[in-house]
Amino acid sequence: MNNRDVAFAALFAALTAVGAQISIPIGPVPITLQVLFVLLGGLVLGARLGFLSQLAYVVMGAVGIPVFAGPQGGFAVLYGPTGGYIVAFPIAAFIAGYLTEKTEKKAGMLAGSLGGIAVIYLLGWLRLAFFMNGDFESAFRLGVLPFVPFDILKATVAVSVAWAVRKMVETV
Repeated sequence: MNNRDVAFAALFAALTAVGAQISIPIGPVPITLQVLFVLLGGLVLGARLGFLSQLAYVVMGAVGIPVFAGPQGGFAVLYGPTGGYIVAFPIAAFIAGYLTEKTEKKAGMLAGSLGGIAVIYLLGWLRLAFFMNGDFESAFRLGVLPFVPFDILKATVAVSVAWAVRKMVETV
């Protein structure tokens, strides 16, 4: 990994932290812009660097830097009801980047983005259900369903921005 890679990974970790602070509380899980930057990290940086950028974000929060929504930090947030969503971010960025690298088409970028969102939902939903005494139905209603339209919009925006960035980089 060179200095440029480190700088870009750090940039997307920082953007995700900023996205966390743009928060609309709607229950146990707020609407934030984190998912947008998680997806952009994977789509723009690729699977490996996208993963590392989000791993850096999670580690920063775990050690107590208030980068999570709230602003909050610390291992307790990762252990808490929203921890599953956060822990899924590196995997989601990897999936978005991997499918982008394999196809190099908008359809692949969108599929990667939706796959990444699915992983975020799955791990987040399972963790939230644990904190709701195994009530998977309520956890799904509170922690997944309200976010679907917003996250589809975020995926669409991420693909459009990443596509434009990739086209600009190709011409330089």
